[in-house]
Amino acid sequence: MITYAALYTLAGLVFGTWALLSLRGGRWANAAFWGLLAASFLAGDHLSDLANGALVLGLVALAASGRLRRSTPATTAPAERQALSERLGNRLFLPALIVPLTAVCGTLAYTYTPLGRTGLLEARHETLILFGIGVVVALATTLAWLRPPPIAAAEEGGRLLDSIGWAAIMPQMLAALGAVFALAGIGPLIGGLAGAVIPPGSVLLTVVVYGLGMALFTMVMGNAFAAFPVMAAAIGIPVLVEQYGGNAAVIGAGGMLAGFCGTLLTPMAANYNIVPAALLELRDPHGVIRQQAGTAVPLWVCTVAIIYVGAFVL
Repeated sequence: MITYAALYTLAGLVFGTWALLSLRGGRWANAAFWGLLAASFLAGDHLSDLANGALVLGLVALAASGRLRRSTPATTAPAERQALSERLGNRLFLPALIVPLTAVCGTLAYTYTPLGRTGLLEARHETLILFGIGVVVALATTLAWLRPPPIAAAEEGGRLLDSIGWAAIMPQMLAALGAVFALAGIGPLIGGLAGAVIPPGSVLLTVVVYGLGMALFTMVMGNAFAAFPVMAAAIGIPVLVEQYGGNAAVIGAGGMLAGFCGTLLTPMAANYNIVPAALLELRDPHGVIRQQAGTAVPLWVCTVAIIYVGAFVL
């Protein structure tokens, strides 16, 4: 059986490879950063909570040191890349399409054919496992098709990740922060404050506050996954689901979408908004956010309407 733990092992080996490449290039801080991250994926389950906490603090210290540097591996010249793109055209997108196709088609096949009865994939994690398999298949296809040097994929992946830097792991860190907030009881506290303001029986107003809270907490924390445990514990589960009897699936999915609207509007979502501006060398560091605002605001309004209608009307 292919288990969920295999994805962690795969990710750990990839981060470990980037750590070794950084070490070879003399980028000691990068090597330590990606090495610690590899250790968390490979051995996190076997470490104590204190050891995992120390590991995270080590990552934060390295990120705050400002010593993470970009890598400059040997690559093809611009003229060579132009010639290859003209020769291969849109076929270059094939490896990128293999990943989602493997995840979607594989999930459908595993769910609706006898393949699912083989027990090949760990239950409830089939899609994520197939996503990882898709990455491996896409990489193998690219190596067989274009025949680059075997180390090229690791070097180019490391170059891209070094360009993003510590912001690459911000979603995971912020999601963990959301879990900490939830365990600290922030959700019920916010729920009590909201209950003191919202009139009893005001379902629509409660939905609006829930959606607004998801968007605002996401803007503060930079990640809808970090905001969701807080708002679900504050309003989503105790009020909208248990008190008003709303559809939990619609409320959960709609709440995440409302949070994603906040993602489009905040510099805290660095990997979505600040990093692209830096990679594209935009003069306005918030240029991406300004372009997305025209989509985020009306999408949030539609999301609140979808939650209300889908969870309480239909």
